[in-house]
Amino acid sequence: MAVLGPTASGKTRLAVELAERLNGEIISADSRQVFRGMDLGTGKDLHEYRGVPYHLIDILPAGEEFNLFRFQSHFLDAFHDISHRGRLPILAGGTGMYLDCVLRGYRLIEVPENAALRAELAGMPMDEMARRLRLANPNLHNTTDLTERERLVRAIEIAEHTVEGEESWPDIRPLVLGIRWERTRIRERITARLKERLESGMIEEVERLVDKGASWERLDYYGLEYRYVARYLKGELTRNDMFQKLNAAIHDFAKKQENWFKRMEKHGVTIHWVDGAGDPLAEAMEIVSTGIPFPLEGKR
Repeated sequence: MAVLGPTASGKTRLAVELAERLNGEIISADSRQVFRGMDLGTGKDLHEYRGVPYHLIDILPAGEEFNLFRFQSHFLDAFHDISHRGRLPILAGGTGMYLDCVLRGYRLIEVPENAALRAELAGMPMDEMARRLRLANPNLHNTTDLTERERLVRAIEIAEHTVEGEESWPDIRPLVLGIRWERTRIRERITARLKERLESGMIEEVERLVDKGASWERLDYYGLEYRYVARYLKGELTRNDMFQKLNAAIHDFAKKQENWFKRMEKHGVTIHWVDGAGDPLAEAMEIVSTGIPFPLEGKR
């Protein structure tokens, strides 16, 4: 199962309520909540979990690199662990790429350069290389790999490495629930949530990161909240300007999240939308009652 929605939509609460009723555990699909010590700025809201087990939260020290490849690796570990214990994995979050890679079943493979293979391909004609790639990857979709020699070499390198035993992506066909709010209401929720986080110590959280050695460049990389609070701490913005600019930026980010979800639907992901302003749990349970795709490979 997956629960998605824009920031401040209430997706964590819904995911937890569903986990309590369906013997589930949460797998976070958030690119920043993996870092320890980054709580208010990332909106972890750990109090909402109420004892429900969660995964991919607080697994790395702040400052370490985390990317889509690492997410996929950690996701697979958590997915298999939860499933093999007979519980329901519930993917919950708002980072579009992370959700997309699971729901549409694509995976980045970390493949080192193969010097021997590259030497073998060096004198090979492009058409012969193309045939070799199609042989290694009969389901080739990215035909742009056939147009440039360098891309073709890398594609063969990846395809043949995968054939040699890379773990395949599991057969995951989850029920996907999305929380939808009317535009004015979600803007109100975003603003109220930002005020609450600032009052709860978000500025002090960023100061602690700086004291522990986080550079201004790294804070900018961490995202909107850290970027604008850092500018305030450096004296580039007043507190009011920081709040206004950050608030507007989060509103824009929520729009981008919604656009990403629309693209996912266009690419074949069926999202069952529930009304955040109504009773999303009741709506979700009604949808669930029609049948949950079983999360384990080879089972329905």
